[in-house]
Amino acid sequence: MLDHVTIGVSDLGRAKAFYDKALKSIGIERLHAEGDSFAGYGSNRKAFFWIGLKPAPIAGAHIAFAVDDRASVDRFHAAGLSAEGRDNGGPGLRPHYHPHYYGAFILDPDGHNIEAVCHAPP
Repeated sequence: MLDHVTIGVSDLGRAKAFYDKALKSIGIERLHAEGDSFAGYGSNRKAFFWIGLKPAPIAGAHIAFAVDDRASVDRFHAAGLSAEGRDNGGPGLRPHYHPHYYGAFILDPDGHNIEAVCHAPP
């Protein structure tokens, strides 16, 4: 079981603006900040997703956040787009994964593929 994950970003202020808005839509908020170098997001006082300023970010990470319902996936996608994320796959079923896999994908400002997914039937 994972405890937390950290991804590198090239501009912490821009990344915080994106993640503050996109993750809030699915109940995840910024809980910690370590100066101008890191920010931690989570729920129930536990940060499990961190972003950190790196001189050369590693693009291409894929992070999927599990949500309870399909409406949350839809909200995440809309919030990500309004936070200047780029669409990488709108909300919808992905039956090639399994019959109830409902997800949406947004590329963050550094090109990381951020997903919200619901595994429950409608």
